[in-house]
Amino acid sequence: MKHPPVTSGSKEGPKLAYSMENTEENAIELHGDEEIIEVIDLNDTEPGPDDLADVLGDADFEESANPEEDEGWETEDEMEAEADQDDSELTFSKHTGSVFCVSLDPATNSLAVTGGEDDKAFVWRVSDGEVLLECSGHKDSVTCAMFSHDSSLVATGDMSGLIKVWKMETKEEIWSFEVGDLEWLEWHPCAPVLLAGANDGSVWMWKIPAGDCKTFQSPACQATSGKVLPDGKRAVVGYEDGTVRVWDLKHGNAIHVIKGQDGHQGALTCLACNRDGSLVLTGSVDGCAKLINTATGKVVGVFAVKGGAEKGAKDEEESNSVESVGFCNILPLIAVAYLDGTLAIYDLSSQALRHRCPHEAGIVHLQWEESSSVVSTCSLDGALRLWDARSGNMLSEYRGHAAEILDFTVNREASVAVTASGDNQAKVFCLQRPDR
Repeated sequence: MKHPPVTSGSKEGPKLAYSMENTEENAIELHGDEEIIEVIDLNDTEPGPDDLADVLGDADFEESANPEEDEGWETEDEMEAEADQDDSELTFSKHTGSVFCVSLDPATNSLAVTGGEDDKAFVWRVSDGEVLLECSGHKDSVTCAMFSHDSSLVATGDMSGLIKVWKMETKEEIWSFEVGDLEWLEWHPCAPVLLAGANDGSVWMWKIPAGDCKTFQSPACQATSGKVLPDGKRAVVGYEDGTVRVWDLKHGNAIHVIKGQDGHQGALTCLACNRDGSLVLTGSVDGCAKLINTATGKVVGVFAVKGGAEKGAKDEEESNSVESVGFCNILPLIAVAYLDGTLAIYDLSSQALRHRCPHEAGIVHLQWEESSSVVSTCSLDGALRLWDARSGNMLSEYRGHAAEILDFTVNREASVAVTASGDNQAKVFCLQRPDR
């Protein structure tokens, strides 16, 4: 069975000098954290005697006869303790291979579907981990799994291109289809219509379960990412050659084609749109994120992180791929996540960099909370982190996985996160913050 890439190009799902015209003379000088509103020290209280007693009571003094020799070094016990740390409320362990994707049902947020390297997907209850449906019959790693808009259907897709749709009420498979190697899968936001992108550049659209089909053809290169816009009438698709197309779903024609200097100089890795679909943010292995007006097809913003070249990295653009992008719903902010571990927060109005939030390893995916300025990230170091985009401060960090987190999702109330990892497990974390 094949393994999807962990880094650039891995799902969309699902990777910062700015220039309106992409020219040096118009470049806006970037500043760091000049717009920080408030810095909150969460550790401003001294530990009391009871706290110290608890810490000392757990310490193992027998390992080192001379503690001074260990100063500045992490002992094996400390490393094991960190590896054993598990902040999760529940661990789902039914998969026998890496877990590549996870989604919550949009109707109740009480069910999760995960897909894995074991060629299976499972629908399970978030509260207790009970399996409600085992989606079997796939021929390769399941890299796409998600609920329809009303949670009545579940679509699962594997890397070989076999797509299956299951009805939750009867727990039965009601439809299947096979395309070329599958790149992404996406449900329509308000109808039982399924879209998929393949490695030959074709984009498929079906009515489920009738199976009525329409295809959107483009030059023979991978359709690496796709997103149906909120109006339900258009879809934005990114391609391996750096091109972005806005498709009319009813008539099957490309409304806008963004390519050449306006497009990316490398394969697209991710797409996101704002709440009304007027803007789309794209990310690429070329190290850039681009802001596109969907009505005009014009690029109205370009964002690229700087730093790799100054360190002498010849392959900076490739090694610092954009892995995930997203819009804040309540403030004019966007987030761009990079393979080098940088989370960049931009002001959408001025398009200036507000914060750089460093990670210990490459970021795989980001997600904004529905109704706050908090953005969550998962990374290759196996940690889930919550960031306050207003201040740039990290609010919380959750650990428990023994390998990289490959995908995660947060519920509407931002009280629960479900993660998928290369350690063959999915975990449920209860998210707690000082402001709640």
